[in-house]
Amino acid sequence: MPAIEPSSTDARPAVRSSADGLANVAIGAFVIAALYFGREVFVPVALAILFSFVLAPLVKGLQKLRVPRALAVFAVVLIAFAILAALTMAMLGQATQLASDLPTYQSTIRAKIAALKGSGPESGVLSRAADVLQDLGKELNRPKANPSAPDERPSPARDGRPIPVEVHQPEPGALETLQAFLSPLIHPLTTTGIVLIFVVFILLKREDLRNRFIRLTGTYDLQKTTAAFDDAAKRLSRLFLTQLIVNAGFGVVIGCGLWAVGVPSALLWGILAAILRFIPYLGAILSAVFPMVIAASVDPGWMMLALTATLFVIAEPVVGHVIEPLAYGRSTGLSPVAIVVAATFWTWLWGPIGLVLATPLTVCLVVLGRHVERLEFLDVMLGDRPPLSAPEIFYQRILAGDPAEAADKAEEVLKERSLSAYYDEVALEGLRLAAADEARGVLDAPRRNQILATIREVVEDLSDHDDLRPSLDNAAADPETEAAVEQTNEKEGASDLPVLTIAELKEAFRDGGGVVCIGARSQLDEAAALMVSQILGKHGLAAHALPPTTLLTTGLDRLAEQNPALICLCSIAPRGVAQMKYAVRRLRRRIPDAILVVGQLAQASNASSDFLGPMDAVETSLRGICRACLALAVRNEAK
Repeated sequence: MPAIEPSSTDARPAVRSSADGLANVAIGAFVIAALYFGREVFVPVALAILFSFVLAPLVKGLQKLRVPRALAVFAVVLIAFAILAALTMAMLGQATQLASDLPTYQSTIRAKIAALKGSGPESGVLSRAADVLQDLGKELNRPKANPSAPDERPSPARDGRPIPVEVHQPEPGALETLQAFLSPLIHPLTTTGIVLIFVVFILLKREDLRNRFIRLTGTYDLQKTTAAFDDAAKRLSRLFLTQLIVNAGFGVVIGCGLWAVGVPSALLWGILAAILRFIPYLGAILSAVFPMVIAASVDPGWMMLALTATLFVIAEPVVGHVIEPLAYGRSTGLSPVAIVVAATFWTWLWGPIGLVLATPLTVCLVVLGRHVERLEFLDVMLGDRPPLSAPEIFYQRILAGDPAEAADKAEEVLKERSLSAYYDEVALEGLRLAAADEARGVLDAPRRNQILATIREVVEDLSDHDDLRPSLDNAAADPETEAAVEQTNEKEGASDLPVLTIAELKEAFRDGGGVVCIGARSQLDEAAALMVSQILGKHGLAAHALPPTTLLTTGLDRLAEQNPALICLCSIAPRGVAQMKYAVRRLRRRIPDAILVVGQLAQASNASSDFLGPMDAVETSLRGICRACLALAVRNEAK
């Protein structure tokens, strides 16, 4: 029998996917190469875009005062660049003065170095040993003398050797002096001119540029895309303007503090501190190095250095941990790893200016990724939002058999949400994902056993938490916890689940063994039953969970001997209605007096008691099951 050749159409999706991947890699490599080789153009454009985000709110403010747009743009841009020019001239003046004063600080530095060398008890021995080694090195490096050479050294004219001639350049004229002065300024002035022109045109044609970008990214949902871009522009403008104000305030505090301490060129160090603080993590440290060196050079003692270090040690934590969170939130929307990677990438691409622009540019990319579907990968790679939802994270961790991490994350969420809310909105949704994989045939029995064992450990770890809505004193600790809290609905939380006392229970429920929760079909159903039994126990109704084998003949015999007052049957399978009907009939036939509550927990379940068979209640959520069980267990007089 001839072998069956595989259809050529089966390989087309894989080939097409590989071709798309190679095309994306090629496009990415081309973009990076263009940014690198065209940095002389792209750096001014990037600076202009950032300046436009900062100046746009000021232009809008003038327009609200009935100032024409063109006049508002020119006024704001001229004032902004005049301030930058004044700060630049002040920095140059301070740097020139500092350079002229540096020779006067050499004696102080030498005295301190000598004091440090002589501070130890054995410094004299070490110093003499160092001098001996230095003299020995000089002797070894001295050129060897020629014993046959006469002592008398003939003059160059006597032995015929050429006489050395020195050539001196004439004094430079006025034109050469002007050229030497202007050459270093040509490149900065050109860049400033390009930035100025781009800023003016971006502010004048802001809406036109926005519409063109919307056209490039797609117009299938014009209203949503426009709203997203307007929101992104407002957020970026607010973020950059606030960051500029905070860093400028930091520079003012540092400058005034250094002036009060007596450090020379305090204005220079204040401006430098404001600029360097745009660099993540290292900016404040770098801005502290130079003033500390100058303080050590100026003061013969150590008091000025100590006061300078104290100023930075106090100012940076206050600004970073108090003022910034109050000013523009808890973070910039970037993950810590993304900040480091972005700083490394942009520094390699554009040098020192890339290091300063790394965080603002990466924030722009993340905002675009959150609002443009085609650029969503930027948000996934660089943003601080979890790439997986809270149920997906829970499912991934129980699938990996990691109960410790799953329980730790659950305890963080339980600081702001009740236990039943977490089980219903996170854990149950994670089990539904597992049930969907089981229905597709990709979740075998060993994996289901591992999931059950992991959830059992998580439930045991959370057994010391009461099912109460906690106070909101403790804020979420990390983005994953924040996402889980946001996805958890507390409107139907533990507040509507009463805590019953023994006096309020019916006689059949007072011995502690009147309620059993049974998994209907698989280990996933048993995991849901475990969570239901724990929630019921938190509300005064003792219950224990049983495996699906309880529904077999031998299991039903043992269950009939126990004669439970209430049976809760849990099923999470998306297509398990037929098995549920069969299980309900068997339970009714063997234990007819028991109260029967069915939890049909599959996604978007619409099962009813009429469809499944004779029962007392049917619910589609864990809290709904617990609410029904508590209502059926309470005495009529207590209702």
